[in-house]
Amino acid sequence: MVKGPAQAFTPVARGEYIYGGALGIGGGLVRLKPQGSGITAEQVYFERGLPNGFGGALLVGDYLYGTQARGGLVAVEFTTGKVKWQSESFGMSSGAYAEGNLYIHDETGALVLVEATPEGYRERGRFTPPNPPKKKETGQMAEKAFAYPVIANGRLYIRDLDSLWVYDIKEKR
Repeated sequence: MVKGPAQAFTPVARGEYIYGGALGIGGGLVRLKPQGSGITAEQVYFERGLPNGFGGALLVGDYLYGTQARGGLVAVEFTTGKVKWQSESFGMSSGAYAEGNLYIHDETGALVLVEATPEGYRERGRFTPPNPPKKKETGQMAEKAFAYPVIANGRLYIRDLDSLWVYDIKEKR
């Protein structure tokens, strides 16, 4: 019998590298290498404090952006694991990326717009969609907003339990 939290982090892959997070522990990168008729995985790094939350992480350019199980957005150099910055402005979250911005859907249901830059945390705005659904508080586990935001055809889709909001985020020309 396995005990402990679910490991729901979606791996991030680029070329021969795969990043994964271990909820509440940390994150790491492996490099896949051909060996004979198979493939071996060589650990590049594994560090505490790197993205590991339910909401996965986003790879933008050479940097990975994601939250930790305890909350806080972290920007990490993908191939080295070097933390560029971190912010504890919200809890565990999922995200989407478009045109230089991270659209972060916080576990509380709020949406936070953050510039995708390794230079530092630059929040561009935040709001909670109107009429959010009521969340049940049951013991230690409360209902939270874990659905990934989706961007398609210039529209941002946000789901929280049985509610869906759609926002036009196309740049006006």
